[in-house]
Amino acid sequence: MTHSSTVAQKELNYGFLLLTHIVCADQQIHSEESKYLRELGDRAHISQQTKDEMEKILAQDSEHLTVDYLAKQVAVERQSEVMGQILAVAYADGYFAPLERKMVDRIASIWHWSTTDVDLIITEAELFNKQVNYSNDNNRKELSFAAWLLKNEKKSPLSRALISTATKFVPATVVQKIDKLEREILLSGPEYDEAVQKCATIAQKDYQYTELAFDKTEATLNTLIISLEEVIAKIDDKNNQATTAKEVSDLLKSSKQSLNIEIIKKLAKVREAHHAKQRALNQFSIAFMGRTKAGKSTLHSIITQDGWDSIGVGKQRTTRFNRIYEWKNIRIIDTPGIGAAAEGGREDEEVAKSIIDEADVICYVVTNDSIQEAEFQFLKLLKEKVKPLIILLNVKYNLRDSRRLTHFLQNSDKLFTLEGKNGIGGHIERIRRYANDHYANNYFDIVPVMLLAAQLSSEPEHQEKQDQLFKASRIQDFLDSIRESLIKHGAIRRSQTFLGSTVGSIEEQNQWITQQSKSYRNLIDKLNHKRQAFYTDIQKAEQDALEFQRQQIETVFQDALNTIDNFAEDYWEAGDERQINRAWKQKLNEINFEQRLKNACEAAAEKFNEDVKESLEEIGRELQLIAELNSSNFSLKSQDSFDTQKLMKFGGHILMGVGVLLSFTPLAPIGIAVGIIGSVVNFVGGWFKSRAQKRLEAVAKISHSLESQLKKEKQVILKQAGGNLRQYCCDVFNNIEQYFNELIQGLAGISAQLIKAQRSLSDAVNYLNYGYAKRIVDWSVEQYETLNLKNAKQTVAHVQRKFGHNINIKTRESLKLKKSCDEMKQVLQEDISITS
Repeated sequence: MTHSSTVAQKELNYGFLLLTHIVCADQQIHSEESKYLRELGDRAHISQQTKDEMEKILAQDSEHLTVDYLAKQVAVERQSEVMGQILAVAYADGYFAPLERKMVDRIASIWHWSTTDVDLIITEAELFNKQVNYSNDNNRKELSFAAWLLKNEKKSPLSRALISTATKFVPATVVQKIDKLEREILLSGPEYDEAVQKCATIAQKDYQYTELAFDKTEATLNTLIISLEEVIAKIDDKNNQATTAKEVSDLLKSSKQSLNIEIIKKLAKVREAHHAKQRALNQFSIAFMGRTKAGKSTLHSIITQDGWDSIGVGKQRTTRFNRIYEWKNIRIIDTPGIGAAAEGGREDEEVAKSIIDEADVICYVVTNDSIQEAEFQFLKLLKEKVKPLIILLNVKYNLRDSRRLTHFLQNSDKLFTLEGKNGIGGHIERIRRYANDHYANNYFDIVPVMLLAAQLSSEPEHQEKQDQLFKASRIQDFLDSIRESLIKHGAIRRSQTFLGSTVGSIEEQNQWITQQSKSYRNLIDKLNHKRQAFYTDIQKAEQDALEFQRQQIETVFQDALNTIDNFAEDYWEAGDERQINRAWKQKLNEINFEQRLKNACEAAAEKFNEDVKESLEEIGRELQLIAELNSSNFSLKSQDSFDTQKLMKFGGHILMGVGVLLSFTPLAPIGIAVGIIGSVVNFVGGWFKSRAQKRLEAVAKISHSLESQLKKEKQVILKQAGGNLRQYCCDVFNNIEQYFNELIQGLAGISAQLIKAQRSLSDAVNYLNYGYAKRIVDWSVEQYETLNLKNAKQTVAHVQRKFGHNINIKTRESLKLKKSCDEMKQVLQEDISITS
């Protein structure tokens, strides 16, 4: 029985369930979004069955009510209003994510909407939101997007509810009173408020500074695509050399197309990183990451007191999307498990990765019962993104057993003992060793906690032991680390997110372009080297072909010479010129004399072709081998740009392009017979000699005459055929030389554009490094100034950075630093050096 038959479909609101899917589309489920949907359902009087299905979708537990299925159930006359509702929700947070756009396009496709119609409404939506975002009152919208979008529609209860609630993303009815001691300590007080304000100010300025680098990067990559097109166009314009130009153009078009595909991917990554920074602008973000069932969701719920219902006993994955809780300018993000072995684990990991750019601090959760090196390999990515790290060691102990619980509360410190056989000191040492291997340093805190104890402190049945359990869990140690990250180091961590890690987003593209440019230059060098070796090969191929042709022609003429004696015996008495001429022609035809001569010439040319092809293909194989053996510095593989082995697999356009292989000057040795006739007539004229003597003399003279003329003609033919073959070889050589030259010029053109782009991206990287160095210096002297390139260079004379590992800053003047090198290392988790 299908799902649709078990659910009373008349009770389901398909449009509302599509709204639930659009909330999940960006793989981030904010706690306020789910609350917003629930309130929306109440206001629109959505049926309980629809609400139940909504909860399943939010929990990623609905396999049947897919986007495709729901979209197909929407009546044609309601599609326009439902699309308006979908876009109203998609734009509720001010940002239309690419994954949300993908879902909208999918729905439009199912409804057979044109791309133009979808693009038009989205463009209008973007213009409307820009006007709202840049209005004088950013906290109040004169007209909500939902109201604007649905103003001309017949209002359904859901549309009316959307219009009335879209302006307040956090409904008043779901604001919870925060009374937990640990959360008050973490998120309240004047010190916190001051730190939040400072973080917000720094973030706004740093984002504006960073935006210029993103704009330059996008412009550079877009310009690169156009420049590569121009390189190919120049080759296409060589009409007077159409044959080789077309071959080169076709090959380079393949290379350019592969580069373009990669560049477009790079552009998408840059834009994604840019939008991530934009989303992270207003909140200090902490992401919980780690393997499946490490305790991330439990930690999230302990801190937020939200989402306890999503934590199930024995579930393999309690989180499939990034779950986000926002409160008092802080974002706490719960991510899916890293490296889950179950089906879908890789997808879960990709969802988790998508949040890294937005996070200011990563809390990596591990457990003491299973510390494997494999789970720390993920830290390489965190180092590549320059993300500060706190490792939370979740000490596992079954407190659900009442006797164990009593024993634990009597001496809770025992489980946290560092020394001894059962102490956690060995676990911490192993964590540091594994993390150091993959994170490049150990400048991070490792905080041991017992999440189950903290969880029990929130359960009603343990209310009497609430404070004791919470204290014994040592979760406060972790909360203090987070508080310190925000209050003491929040400003520099925000700069690290917007300036420090953004360098990585651009440097990644810069390194790729640099590698491609180096690959093209290497290829040009290899082609020049191989071309010289090829010229030696082609000279040998020409000599071999000439020798082969000579031998073949010699054989043909020898076969003709071998027929002379018998021919002379047969025709010594002939006195009719036409008869002997026809007979000699017939004899030559019988041995295929002329055709064999042509075949010999063609075979020699073909032999030359094969030798050339083999040499060229060998060059291709060698280049491919070089690419495979030196992939670190020679990345031109087929999936990256073009197949270097195909590079030298010339087709007929190159070797046959000279047009002489089958067009040698016709060979006509038939003229040999003309000189024979007079001799034969003279032989017959000797009346006074015996018949036998006449025969002998006639045969001898005919044989001598034919042999003499054949040998003479052979020299003519050898000279003519040799000249033709040499000319053919020369034409082929010139054609391939032209091909090499144009190919190398085309590759050089691509390389030049890559170098130009690389320099532009290097400027963007340097621009960000100067800004980041300025923020580090300001933080170290505890005096923040306006951030722009001019101010940065007035303070910083030079900055050198190995991304993710160290940064060396040279200031123009000697400064009195208020932060020690060790403190800077511990906070930024890079080696920092500031000198004057």
